[in-house]
Amino acid sequence: MTTWRAPEIDRTPEPLVGDERTMLEGWLDYHRETLLQKCAGLTAEQLRTASVEPSSLSLLGLVLHMTDVERSWFRQRFAGEVLPDLFDYDTDNDADFHAAADADPEAAFATFRAEVEAARAATAGRSLDETFQLTRSDGNRTFSLRWTYVHMIEEYARHNGHADLIRERIDGVTGD
Repeated sequence: MTTWRAPEIDRTPEPLVGDERTMLEGWLDYHRETLLQKCAGLTAEQLRTASVEPSSLSLLGLVLHMTDVERSWFRQRFAGEVLPDLFDYDTDNDADFHAAADADPEAAFATFRAEVEAARAATAGRSLDETFQLTRSDGNRTFSLRWTYVHMIEEYARHNGHADLIRERIDGVTGD
């Protein structure tokens, strides 16, 4: 029986020139692929390895989290799709991260890719100026698709820094 390993990634370089949409989509894709690159070649056990006690943060947890974030911001919030949450946050605010302990990595990576494709479909042809309403603890707020792209780039960039440290702990691999 062959041990499953996270697939190798041929990461597309970030765009250096282009219009606003090209830059936002290109940088988001670059960061999406960076997260997957941090996981490339690792086994299920390695993907579940926590960063450092007492944290349970792992590479697989980051993949699960970003899968949910893709669904939440692009499909549920921006596109208004009525979809179930991927995790039960009623009893655990970090359910996406904690799910890594029992998650099937191969299925998690497939779900991540499916959510990315669904996010692309949800935003295709839509104006960056298009807005949606979201009620948060600080009141009802209006967000644009442009803001959502910038937020997602920031979210990935922050978590890719975590992923870099976790990967280095696992096998010493570092890189951008």
